[in-house]
Amino acid sequence: MFEIGRLCVKIAGRDAGLKCIVVEVIDNNYVLIDGQTRRRKCNVKHLEPLDKVLKVKKGVSHGDVLKELKKEKIEVKEKVKRIKKVKTGEAKTGEKPKAKETVKKQEKPELKKEIAKEKPAAKPKKAVKKDESKPKKTVVKKAKKKTVKKAKSVKAKKPKK
Repeated sequence: MFEIGRLCVKIAGRDAGLKCIVVEVIDNNYVLIDGQTRRRKCNVKHLEPLDKVLKVKKGVSHGDVLKELKKEKIEVKEKVKRIKKVKTGEAKTGEKPKAKETVKKQEKPELKKEIAKEKPAAKPKKAVKKDESKPKKTVVKKAKKKTVKKAKSVKAKKPKK
């Protein structure tokens, strides 16, 4: 049922609802698929076979699978590979980075004077002066003593005989 070139729809997992082609039969339960899905081993229980069988060879490349799907008018979204920078850890797309232009702005001294005139000078903060002539009062709270009454033990005296 799942021979090489069989057009299928993935019904389970992350790629569910996408079309694929069986590229290689691994065993009774697993096949290698490629197409709109990721190229990977897949359980046959997660595939729904369609009526069409495309003419492809065993282990065909991803590019050839895309050509066969285009012949059947099935669009495959191209994936952009990401490149990670080692030092900064930022991810970039495979495109070449654009060179940044550095332009230094030179301001005329006349403009600086005008800008200084427009902005009012910041008011200095008032310093808080402490009145050192008055001594500080320290308040000491006395702890209350709790009185605990001890029960007196009463010894019974035995009469002497």
